[in-house]
Amino acid sequence: MKQKLVEMIIAKIEEELRVLVTAAKAAHEAATHEESKAEDQHDTRGLEASYLAGAQAQRAGELQQLLIVFKNLKLKDLPSGSSIAVGAMVEVLSENRKAYYFLAPGGGGMSFTIEGKRINLISPQSPLGEELVGRKVGHTIEVETKGAIREYEILSVT
Repeated sequence: MKQKLVEMIIAKIEEELRVLVTAAKAAHEAATHEESKAEDQHDTRGLEASYLAGAQAQRAGELQQLLIVFKNLKLKDLPSGSSIAVGAMVEVLSENRKAYYFLAPGGGGMSFTIEGKRINLISPQSPLGEELVGRKVGHTIEVETKGAIREYEILSVT
């Protein structure tokens, strides 16, 4: 399941990168087009387009780095009793509902459905990820989110 998840993550990053590169090219063309030339000191169209192109180029660079990370990610099934680390799939119980998380080296916030299970990517730097790292099956953790404390019981780690 983890390999399929990583393949889905790579595909999503590649698609986002493709869309972003197209948008960045369009923003660059807009920034350098003759019609973007300022007509007076208050006309900032060209400047705004160049800022947008720069931000999109920076985001494209970040996505390319993330793509490299996931393409080189070594996945392994964790033996029973293992501590949670990057690359772990974690099943938790919170408020009488099971949830599934993949502790990813980056790309937190994405989610995918595999075999009927919604799997959320979290990073070790996220509040939940930070609490999960180093924990094992049977541990209970508490995480403060939106001003409330939420309890998670770790059911499985693979």
